[in-house]
Amino acid sequence: MRVPYPQVATRTAVRAARSHLALLTASVGAPGLAAAAARPGLLALVDQHAAAIRDSLDGDRRPLTPAALSGYAEGVRETAHAHGLLPEGAADFTAPDWVLVRLLAVCALARTLDPRHLDPA
Repeated sequence: MRVPYPQVATRTAVRAARSHLALLTASVGAPGLAAAAARPGLLALVDQHAAAIRDSLDGDRRPLTPAALSGYAEGVRETAHAHGLLPEGAADFTAPDWVLVRLLAVCALARTLDPRHLDPA
């Protein structure tokens, strides 16, 4: 039995989104959310950014998905790169810039997703 092309493309896109979120969580989310747990000011910033992201993705009307969050994070990274705003080296959570906090907020939102959305397909 052959799988129709649109189904294959959809599965591939979902896997790519999950993979992108997993990489972002490993590089930014895990250390950043640990830092935020110890620093209430950073946690408040992450919460504010997460609310703004949820609002921009219409998260109150429809559930957030790995694809939506992954696409949003990629857009932030591409724009930051185009303007020379991507930090080099390890992320510094003692004085995070807007881009880093925004990406950290994406990771925080990814943690709220239904775990079935993050399991490998």
